[in-house]
Parts: sequence; structure tokens; C-alpha cells
Amino acid sequence: MFTGLIQDVGKVESLERGVDGARLRIATALAAEVASGDSVAVDGVCLTATAVDADGFETEAMNQTLEVTALGKLEQGSRVNLELALKASDRLGGHIVQGHVDGVGEVLSVEGDGFARRLRVGLEPGLLRYAIEKGSVALNGVSLTIADLGDSWAEVSLIPETLRRTNLGDVDAGDRLNVECDLVAKYVERMAAPFAGKERT
Repeated sequence: MFTGLIQDVGKVESLERGVDGARLRIATALAAEVASGDSVAVDGVCLTATAVDADGFETEAMNQTLEVTALGKLEQGSRVNLELALKASDRLGGHIVQGHVDGVGEVLSVEGDGFARRLRVGLEPGLLRYAIEKGSVALNGVSLTIADLGDSWAEVSLIPETLRRTNLGDVDAGDRLNVECDLVAKYVERMAAPFAGKERT
């Protein structure tokens, strides 16, 4: 489990794609805190460190992960948001994030708003159903508050600290972001379904 508070922006040093999936090496200052077998959220996707040294770690992404997330667009040199798994003693400063991406959203617009930046992301209905104003969403693993909603999009406001400490400061219109919806909203929907005359699936 994660909180959506990014601890470092790592760099993809190598990327090997094959019929079986992709193998990545990511350079990061967090390497000293990672052990082989640990879970690390990479742009919001929970991956397992397969090898670790003083300067970074290696990991693998299977084909399904590449198909349903934005990791398939990564290239050598890409900057990725990194977060280590939550410890029982840590503060839950963001919101509950599993690292299980629900889908991919496309950045529709990026506009300045004083010292902040407004990011509008197009969401398919299956994702938008879990979004409410002032609710939580994770974009590329970053815990954010939804500032505005439309029929097919959600908008978040990024403060300077978020722009500096994550790769969301790099995004532009047309970019694709990993989206993880609020876990609580998904549980509430499932638990309430029988009372709404819907069959549980």
C-alpha cells in the first residue's frame, strides 16, 4: 500500500522490451532503502524490485501491465515518480493508494493559475464514476484533490511543491497518465449495489 506522496523522481536508465514484457533499470536516490523483492510504485504502478545496487534497481512489467497503464510509453531517460511501500508507522499524508491502476487518462489542457497549474484530464465513464469534487485521485501515483469535474474530465490543481517533486510538472496536453480511483469509493459502490437493485459482480 502507498499514500501517493512521491519520494523521488527516478530516471529510466535502460529499457528492454520483448515478447514477454519489459525489463527496466531505474536510477534513484532511494536505492539504499530498497531490497530485492520490495514493492515500489513507479508512476503509480506497483512493481517488484528484482535487483538492487547502490544507484538504482531493476524491475519487470508484464504485457498486461504495459497494455492497461501508461508504462508502455516509457523510454530510456524518462522521469518516473517513485514511492516506497507504506510502513505501519508512517503517516498517511495522502490517501490510500494500492498501486493498482484503474485506467489511463489523457491530459486535455494545462493552464497556469497564479503560482499553481490546473491540469485537466479526460476520463472514460468507468473512471469518472468514482470522481467527486474535493475527492481523491492518484495521477501517475500522485495523491491529488479533484478541483472540478465535467462530463468527461476531472481537473486538479498542482501547487509548486508538487510540480517540483513529481513528473507532473513535465506533462503537456496529449500526454497519458496512470489513473487510480479512490479505493473507498469503489468499496462503497460495491457494498451499496444490492440496495440499488443491482446484481453484485
